[in-house]
Amino acid sequence: MKQKVYKSPSHRYHALTKGLLYSFLAAIPLFIVYEVLILFTAPTTETIVRISVDLWFKQLLQFIGLDALNISLLLVLIVGIFILIHKREELNEIRLGYFGIMLVESTLWAILVALISSSLTNLILPGIALQSGETAVQLSYIQNLTLSLGAGLYEELFFRVLLVSLFIWIFNKWFGTKSWASYASAILLSAILFSAAHYTGNMGDPFTMSSFLFRFLFGVILNGIYVLRGFGVTAWTHALYDMIVITFLGA
Repeated sequence: MKQKVYKSPSHRYHALTKGLLYSFLAAIPLFIVYEVLILFTAPTTETIVRISVDLWFKQLLQFIGLDALNISLLLVLIVGIFILIHKREELNEIRLGYFGIMLVESTLWAILVALISSSLTNLILPGIALQSGETAVQLSYIQNLTLSLGAGLYEELFFRVLLVSLFIWIFNKWFGTKSWASYASAILLSAILFSAAHYTGNMGDPFTMSSFLFRFLFGVILNGIYVLRGFGVTAWTHALYDMIVITFLGA
């Protein structure tokens, strides 16, 4: 078996935590806690509140007559088995301490993303207050916390892993070669769709230019983090950003 050679400890950390194995293992807590909290908060509300992307997936499964939660668990199990088999040579390289470092890194990214997105929004639209609007349904803190975890998982799976990867592949075919233009086009297009998705559905926010621009910039930076650092760090960056906002800003 060919042994991977790392230039330094930081290179080893970067290479492993960007990969499928660490990303999958880092995302498992988001999935478990999100689904448990959804079930925990459901009895207190008339409507089960879920992340839009998760809801789209669950509704599709229910439409074709499948049990959404059981199929979700089965898919996670199948994907997990596939990754563990495909990346079995990395199993002996797992370092539990790396997950702690990923959490710290994601926290720093979350703070940086917030500062850059808000600063650029204020620079481009000076004098216009950043407003996200009020949704039709008022949520408790625990429900908002649940949605924060779900956003980190499902929105990153859809808008980053699926869309960014798909758009990069399409633009590579279009331009005929791998280039910065392919990555830039994929990052910008996915960010537009990411921002626009927040204004759809019965829990969508009222549209404002400032909130759309903020979310677009937020999406651009998350797309960049995904390309550079992989799914695990990006998912936790998004989740931690949302958790910081609802905990300390009450938004």
